[in-house]
Amino acid sequence: MSDPIEKSLNIVNTYSHPSQLKITDLRLAVVASNYDYPILRIDTNQGIYGIGEVRDAGHKEDALRFKSMLLGQNPCNVDMIFRNMKKFGSWGREGGGVSGIEIALWDLIGKAYGVPCYQFFGGKYRDKVRLYADTPKAQNPTPAGYVERVLGRKAMGLTFIKFDIGMHLLTGLPSMRIGTPTQHEYHTGNWWNAPGSGTGVNVTDAGIARMVEVVAAVREAVGWETSLCIDHYGHGMMTLKEVIKLGRALEPYGLAWMEDPVQWHDVDGHKMVTDAVNVPTAAGEELYLLDGFREMIEKRAVDIIHPDLLTAGGMLETKRIADYAERFALPTALHFAGSPIAFMANVHCAAAIPSFVALEHHGLDLPFWEGLVTGLPKNYMQDGYVAVPETPGLGVDLNYEGIRENLRPPSGLFEDTSAWNTPKLGFWQPDKRWDPE
Repeated sequence: MSDPIEKSLNIVNTYSHPSQLKITDLRLAVVASNYDYPILRIDTNQGIYGIGEVRDAGHKEDALRFKSMLLGQNPCNVDMIFRNMKKFGSWGREGGGVSGIEIALWDLIGKAYGVPCYQFFGGKYRDKVRLYADTPKAQNPTPAGYVERVLGRKAMGLTFIKFDIGMHLLTGLPSMRIGTPTQHEYHTGNWWNAPGSGTGVNVTDAGIARMVEVVAAVREAVGWETSLCIDHYGHGMMTLKEVIKLGRALEPYGLAWMEDPVQWHDVDGHKMVTDAVNVPTAAGEELYLLDGFREMIEKRAVDIIHPDLLTAGGMLETKRIADYAERFALPTALHFAGSPIAFMANVHCAAAIPSFVALEHHGLDLPFWEGLVTGLPKNYMQDGYVAVPETPGLGVDLNYEGIRENLRPPSGLFEDTSAWNTPKLGFWQPDKRWDPE
């Protein structure tokens, strides 16, 4: 009679031999987009590979610098690999390499074991994930222009919509601000580029009223069944007291949140706004690891934690951040502006977070976006939700033709990266000091 274990292995599809997996290569392709996507692929000795991406507008070198640490490693040892890499990451796009590799490792392991990624994070709390639409500033920065822009999102089936208000609404309207912006600012609306400390421009009561007028018009147009949130008035463009004044004026319009009311690193400033207004606040897209979120969470400096998975440290670390925030009664929304690869990573992570609110979709205006991958259902977005995949790994794969058509020169299609196989810029050879060739 055959051995029971051997008999089981003959029945069960093991997909691979995980204990024998070894990483053999790391390659990237940079897709040109509104924020470029450095897409990465981790190859193994068994022909299984994992896919991920560096955070939008990041650099492929953010991932390549870790290649020498990955080669020869068993990708199933995610925690050990992550622990070795994470000390070299940092806030903002500097967390993108660590996070993108972490995603690719989980995708690879999911394929090796034949299970969807969410299963590695404790299973799922939901079968579908609610999306919120990013809506860039309207070309016509008037209440009517914003109503048209937001109604376009609602027509796509979205029930949760974010739109950008801020100093650009006041360009060319001198009665609504105090100060003299630079000529550059007049033409671009990039008020934060003024020389010296701060913008050199303050918002008058008329300026605050203009911003409120836009929000009021949008709320009236979409009705109360649609969730609304706003972004891009903070980031140091307005003073803390001006943000508080604006927040109080917006209280009647039932906003889901005000995003990034002050600069990302100003935890106490966030708390002052949060304590002063009755509009929820959300922040955290630039923070790295649970340690980076700890102060903001423990001080309850915001009402909603808002990590970007591609900066925060990847899927498992974002789950840890959300679980820690839940201990302080803070829910989690997910910031996101990348390709369908990281989009699906966010979907798996969101499925495993009990206190999840909504996931951002920043690719709604990009005609090539869906074509970067295979496996994404044609009608993947239904009534503002996306279904959690049940296929192994992330549930999507690389569409090489779609990526090739949208490369950012001089990037090639997952070209050779052997120059990064060692920590040095050349190849170390035992019988030579160093050979750059």
